Amino acid sequence: MNLLAVAVATVAAFVASSTYYSVLSFAPAEGKAERPPVWKILVELLRSGVVTVAFALAIGELGITGVGGVLLFALVVWLAFPVAILSGSILWENVPFRTAAPHAGDWLMKSVLLALVVGLWQ
Repeated sequence: MNLLAVAVATVAAFVASSTYYSVLSFAPAEGKAERPPVWKILVELLRSGVVTVAFALAIGELGITGVGGVLLFALVVWLAFPVAILSGSILWENVPFRTAAPHAGDWLMKSVLLALVVGLWQ
């Protein structure tokens, strides 16, 4: 596992996800978005790091190489985990589709980004 690739992918996923949600969010009436507290940023970086390490370990152990292989891996992981969990929340917990869909989009973006960085930078 390439620790530099893990670190870069973790930060890239955090930045991409933050940008994704800030673009989707409606700005408050006064036009200023509130910044989350530092502890939430640190926890989100930790969460991203855990997922990145899992991707790196799985890709390495499975011997996945090349763009096609890592993209297929990202798609399978996305369908098996975020999509399965989010669709279950829609089905069983009455979470509105409009609430879950942006999260599915974020996870697709992060899955592809993480898989490309750690999968191609071995």
